[in-house]
Amino acid sequence: MTLSALIRKQRLILLVSLGLIVVTAVASMGLGYSSLSFDRLIPVLFGHGTFNEDFVLFTVRLPRIVITLLSGMALALAGSILQSVTRNDLADPGLIGINSGAGVAIAVFFLYFPIDVGSFVYVLPLVAFIGAVISAALVYVFAYSRTNGLDPIRLVLVGVGFSLALSGIMIVIISSAERSKVDFIAKWIAGNIWGADWPFIWALLPWLILLIPFTLYKSLRLNLLSLGEASAIGLGLKLERERLVLILTAVAASASAVSVTGGIAFIGLMAPHIAKALVGPRNQLFIPVAVLLGGWLLLLADTIGRNLVDPNGIPAGIMVSLIGGPYFVYLLLKK
Repeated sequence: MTLSALIRKQRLILLVSLGLIVVTAVASMGLGYSSLSFDRLIPVLFGHGTFNEDFVLFTVRLPRIVITLLSGMALALAGSILQSVTRNDLADPGLIGINSGAGVAIAVFFLYFPIDVGSFVYVLPLVAFIGAVISAALVYVFAYSRTNGLDPIRLVLVGVGFSLALSGIMIVIISSAERSKVDFIAKWIAGNIWGADWPFIWALLPWLILLIPFTLYKSLRLNLLSLGEASAIGLGLKLERERLVLILTAVAASASAVSVTGGIAFIGLMAPHIAKALVGPRNQLFIPVAVLLGGWLLLLADTIGRNLVDPNGIPAGIMVSLIGGPYFVYLLLKK
């Protein structure tokens, strides 16, 4: 298929993805423990609802929908970058220890540091970023070989090992904490969308506004990295510098998302794979598709999980894992 045909196909898929997001968002607005009839959505959105309708939509439902959508986009962006940089189709921030590192940092900060309620929302992504950077650096060091460079298979194995080790550290931290604070950490581990309020959106949105255009700007370099180290160096790419910058971009995207949604894995694995199957492996084509699909997948998982069991539902992280676990095994066997 020619490049112009692929671009036309990409635009069509982007429109379809936006349509899926809109349909799922409308369903999520109307469904829930406190019902809001679909024929009342438009009047309420335009300010003609009752107090109860306004509260349900603008205070409870709409912030959660937006934060879930943005977080799914950020996780898909991180997974897309990691898969291209490491040349490993199994790379995902939740699988190679990045999310776990962010989680440990959040747990330590939440349990042992004095928290100012006003700044907590905005400090949390920075704390998650620091923990994720430390975790990613350790995984990178142990997976890197001077003779062979960054081994994609070794990266996944080291990452899974670090993820398990960090999960153990999280359990040790929880065992010595107060019960009221343990509930928060437990919800984070399960991938419960806990940051469902407007300030969390303003804390996450600037990261995406910066990171998505920056990643698209670097898409040609990502294409070169996908070819392999020797090819990238031969074409004049400053390998280690570009790799470091792009990995930090992926870490920032993932950390900003999990700081408000909890430990959600597999979105960064599935969305890029589906996007590549639809429009091919060129980063400038599949990354926009993956970002929209990631947002839609997490929004769909949260909408289904929230309405399966009343009143609290099933955490989105568990719903995603029910789908992503078998998908990961399928990819592992295939690759």
